[in-house]
Amino acid sequence: MNKINVVCPHCGGVNAIPIKESYVKATCGHCRGSLLDTKPISVNSSSFDKLMMNDERLIIADFWAPWCGPCRSMAPSFEEAARSFPLKAQFIKINTEEVQQLGSRFGIRSIPTVIAFKNNRIVDQFSGALPASGIIAFVKKHL
Repeated sequence: MNKINVVCPHCGGVNAIPIKESYVKATCGHCRGSLLDTKPISVNSSSFDKLMMNDERLIIADFWAPWCGPCRSMAPSFEEAARSFPLKAQFIKINTEEVQQLGSRFGIRSIPTVIAFKNNRIVDQFSGALPASGIIAFVKKHL
């Protein structure tokens, strides 16, 4: 059976799980937390790099800032979209005020900017706020 490496959103432990069409239960072998948790996780530079190097899923990164109105208005849509992809994609949030080096590294010029990563490479991106349906369509293009 084919397996995929998944980084636990709770403890950061790397888990090899069987590839399935859908999952009823998936538990981290390190902390026993649910791998089915779809809430976007906030990352810093080191947790971002660990995720990129160890997680084989599609990574959807929202570059945002607390003072940005469109960023704040898109946040609920981003969370709603994340619920559509348990163990298929990992949604992450990068606060460009706190983690400026990641914004610089990826040339973020306007926020919100959402970047899709696969195998540690950028596969697509968009700037500006989208509703949940637009984010879901964006993600589905790359699964």
